Formats: sequence, C-alpha cells, structure tokens
Amino acid sequence: MDVWLSDVPVASRGHAVGIDFGTTNSSVAYCPGGNAPVQLVKFPFLGATTESYRSLLYLEQLKQAGKTSITAWTGPAGIEHFLARESAGRLMQSLKSFLSSRTLFSTEVFGKRLTIEELIARILRDLRERAEEAFGFPVTSAVAGRPVQFVGAESEADNTYAEGRLRDAFRLAGFTDVEFEMEPVAAAHYYESTLAQDELILIGDFGGGTSDFSLIRVGPSVLKRGRTAKDLLGNSGVGVAGDAFDAKIVRHLVSPYLGSGSKMRSLNKELPVPNWVYSKLERWHHLSFLKAKDTMNMLASVQRQALEPEKIEGLIHLVNEDLGYNMHQAVQKTKIELSRHKTAMFRFSDGAIDIDAVAQRAAFERWIREEVTDIENCVDGLLRDTGVKPEAVNMVFLTGGSSFVPAVRRVFETRFGPERIRTGSEFTSVAQGLALKASQRA
Repeated sequence: MDVWLSDVPVASRGHAVGIDFGTTNSSVAYCPGGNAPVQLVKFPFLGATTESYRSLLYLEQLKQAGKTSITAWTGPAGIEHFLARESAGRLMQSLKSFLSSRTLFSTEVFGKRLTIEELIARILRDLRERAEEAFGFPVTSAVAGRPVQFVGAESEADNTYAEGRLRDAFRLAGFTDVEFEMEPVAAAHYYESTLAQDELILIGDFGGGTSDFSLIRVGPSVLKRGRTAKDLLGNSGVGVAGDAFDAKIVRHLVSPYLGSGSKMRSLNKELPVPNWVYSKLERWHHLSFLKAKDTMNMLASVQRQALEPEKIEGLIHLVNEDLGYNMHQAVQKTKIELSRHKTAMFRFSDGAIDIDAVAQRAAFERWIREEVTDIENCVDGLLRDTGVKPEAVNMVFLTGGSSFVPAVRRVFETRFGPERIRTGSEFTSVAQGLALKASQRA
C-alpha cells in the first residue's frame, strides 16, 4: 500500500454514519437520534461549501530530496489542484463503475501498480476524516449505499462480487463495521421521515452510473411496528444514468467538432478517421488512456492525412492538456439547461478548440431514446414482477441529478400522473436515508 493510503487508525466502534459513495458524487450524513435533524457534512470548495463531494481522485508525482512519492487529493480539493496544476497529473473518476469487472483489478500510476480498491479507499478515507471533523467523534462504522445493479453486472454473482470489492475498499479506508443498503431503499428512509401517513411508494434513484428502483411500504405505523422484509416488495436496476446521457451529448454535439465522422486520405483513398478514439472521449475519465505514446503518434499521423486537420488538432490539444474534466463540465451545464429550456448553448474554448453550438431538447431526447426505453422497461418489469398496478402506488419519489431530465420524468408522469411525483434533496437524500437507518440500527 502506498504512503498516501497509510495512517489508517485502529479505533473502537463508535457512532455509525450514512455514506452515499456515488459514481459521480458522494455525501455523508449522521442522525443523532430522537427528534434531532439529520446532519450533512459540508465540504469546502472554491471559497464556499457543498454537501456533494465529487467522487474523484487526482494524483501527482512529487520528487523531494531525491525521493519520489505519489500525492493524492480527492473531491473538491482534487478538482482545485487539478485546475491549478503546473505539472502532469492523473485524474480519475467513476471508479465505482469498475467494481463488477473481473478483468480490471488495477492500474499503473507513475510506475506504481494500484488496485481499484486502493483508489476508492483513498476517496473513502478523506470522506471519513471530513466526517470526523464535522461530527466530532471517530468514524469507523457506516451504513453505506450500493446500487441494485452495479454497472456492468450481468448476474447476482457479479453484484455480490462488486459489493465485496467495495467492502474491501471501506476496510482499507479505516472502517471496521460496514452494512450495505440498496440506494433506492435508503432514499425511501429519507422520504418516510417526511410522512404523516402510510404509503406504498416507488423510489427512483438516478446516479451517475445506474438507475435503481424500489417498491416499498413506508410510514409512521411501519416505523412503530418495525420494518419487515415484506415491506420491501421489490428492487430493480439498470446500468443507465447521467453518465450515459452526457456521453450522447459528447457523441452528437462535441465529437464532430473534433474530427468524428471526418475523412483522411491514405494511399489515394479517403478513409474515415478512427472512431474508437471518440468512444474514449465520451467517458472523460477514459481520456487519459489516449495519452499513451502509440496513440498520440497515431493521432499525429491522422492529423497529417486528415481533410480537416484543424479538428484533429483540437482533439490532440484536448488529450495533451487533460481537458476532459473541463469539457464535461460544459456538457453537464448544457444538460442542465436542456432540462429547464428547450434550447441551450454549448460553449467550450481552449487553445486549438473553439466550440459554440446550439443544442435542442428535442434532439437530445432522440439521442437518449434508447436509454430512456431501458429505464421504462426496468420500471415496468418491477411493477410486473411484484404484481403492483400503477394505480396502487400512492407516491413516486425521484432523486438524483437525472430525475430533472424531462424525458425521464415523463416515464413516471405517464404511468402515475404528475400529481403523484415528488422530489427533494436530489443529491443528498440517499445519504440522509442511510444515516436514518444507522440511527435506527443503533
């Protein structure tokens, strides 16, 4: 284990917190019990605070006194150091999406082989330490969220395998006691805390990598008698969420400005520019894979033969300068604007790149039609498998960033009616529900 994962204390079991370690964002909460409100950890970021901690890791190689070491920052601090970098570093995100893979165990960082569990543990360790500072007690016990269906999982055995790897990451981060709860069920705990009557609810939790759903009975009488297994009618999930929507914006709106679909001349023939490069572009945390020497040599050769070399120049600049995070911030801003308005502007300019394009909501909804259909099928399958008719569901509670996307909301409005749709605390409801469960368990 590298020095940047050292100094994990051995502490006695104390208060349990709720930790929502997400593909894109994470949050931590604690419930003191009784009528006390749930407390959320606030993280400093660019002179302000945020309750949403970006699930990313930024690493740099430092040389001091002839010795080389790896220094790492996570969350908001990772973003700040990445944006202010003076030397090449390594930015990683969406590490949770690799947990179900039985072929990807580690990656090489500055000549050192680090496991996916170690990389995730570095983020979890910082979350634990921030929680200790905020709550004033040692944090070694947690109720943690997990998706119904991990990204890439094709069987329940894959889900069990992914959960085991996530448990190992928590252990490496200094947690001695971890209990997992399905993320939509955790959101149901949060929603239940707002109720004055019993309800049968459908929870939709939209993360960065997965969309998860649960049908569950909640309310005051359930809390009074104690929750039983029969209260949870069913769970379902699909590996489609915010990251997939972002990828479609990159594919249709951004990549054409960087050479996707353009031509190159080779041996007196016109050939398409290699398309596999742009699939990496759609997942910005994969962009660093393109920085390999052989890939950069290939791109330089493509630029020399391209009919539109200025576009390939922009792609090379994007990779060389590690601008994937910056570009995807612009993509997410456009997605948010398209949730509010029928038209939005996408703007991104840096060196050889200058993109100023109009995005239409109608076009965006065509791009994500397949993903929305997957969500529809998942919801319909849950209703069918549980034997629950849409009219029997009292309320639908949607949480997570993609719950704002109009095409996603229509999936539920057409089945349950807009009057039965509820939202709230879209980025922290899971963590608050996990904290409530931790309090009930204590």
